[in-house]
Amino acid sequence: MLTVIKNVQVFSPDDLGVNDIVFSCDTIVEIGKGIAPSYPKAKQVEGKGLVATPGLIDQHVHVTGGGGEGGFRTRVPELKFTDCVRAGVTTLVGVLGTDGVTRSVENLVAKTKALCDEGLTAYCLTGSYEYPTLTLTGDVKKDIAFIGEVLGVKVALSDHRSSHLTKAELIRLVSDVRMASLISGKPGIVTIHMGRGKQGLNPIFEILAETDLPIKHFRPTHVGKLGEPAVRFAKAGGYIDFTATPNPSDAARDIMGALQAGAPLERVTLSSDSNGSLPQWNDKNEIIGIVAASMTSLLNVLRELVQVEKMEMSEALRLATTNVSQALELHESRGKLAQGFAADILLFDSNLNLDTVIARGKVLMQGGELQVQDTY
Repeated sequence: MLTVIKNVQVFSPDDLGVNDIVFSCDTIVEIGKGIAPSYPKAKQVEGKGLVATPGLIDQHVHVTGGGGEGGFRTRVPELKFTDCVRAGVTTLVGVLGTDGVTRSVENLVAKTKALCDEGLTAYCLTGSYEYPTLTLTGDVKKDIAFIGEVLGVKVALSDHRSSHLTKAELIRLVSDVRMASLISGKPGIVTIHMGRGKQGLNPIFEILAETDLPIKHFRPTHVGKLGEPAVRFAKAGGYIDFTATPNPSDAARDIMGALQAGAPLERVTLSSDSNGSLPQWNDKNEIIGIVAASMTSLLNVLRELVQVEKMEMSEALRLATTNVSQALELHESRGKLAQGFAADILLFDSNLNLDTVIARGKVLMQGGELQVQDTY
């Protein structure tokens, strides 16, 4: 069925002005000024006073729940489909976290498939903080090559909870991922949870200097407090991923600081860490508090960037749309409002409150009210 959203301010994420958006099934057919009359039989949706953007892409989500550092009772519950809808996330990448004992790659892949069935576009990474890497098939290369949802692997570095893998082990892991990416045509990303340990990004810089491995495979995340090394990594052509913290001003200031220090905007991304744990540690690495991350933090940080830090809307949106789709090599189908792209569309009011969520051409939220529910 054809649907036309009329008279809506379109950020593709570039500001295209007031346009009509035409989509059919799960694909955008056309975007243009005053084209609604050309589709007299289409369902007409009035968009006057609203702002249209691409659906957000959240590349770091603990879909099966994270946590567990404070005992079994601190295991975070798994993500709900409607959590994503309320946050305007239409595409995500699921990951494991600290706990690779009570959580499994099998469970992660199953949950990823379930979210796809419910109406999102979902992918995942094999592995966890742990090394040797936890996998589904017994081999990282085979997980990436043969499991459609798996885009790469996750590991942890510079963190007291990690396996403290050596530089040689990290080289071997990235080499395996690179070969699998070449065979499967996938991006082959190695998402690296960055803790606050003494090594920082130094092992990655050393590997890049000593080997021929491309920087594209290294994806450090939680870089907000890394400062100059993160900026240097971005300047060298790598992607740096900031985490949308519960206090949006913290993440917004970290991002603005990196950009002002020279990090290229197109190399900066933002993710939520949703349903992961946010433990507090003392100077002896003893846990003194823990809370769970929420996917809504993603929108909150984007609002903070636009409304408080006065970042251009088109630039702020890139952090969770085109920059991420480019990094995940989904840039030919997602992360942008354009002809032939997925009909993943968000509508906001003038204060950037989420009004409507359309994913794969299906209306999941309208007028701020959910149009779908969780399976259970």
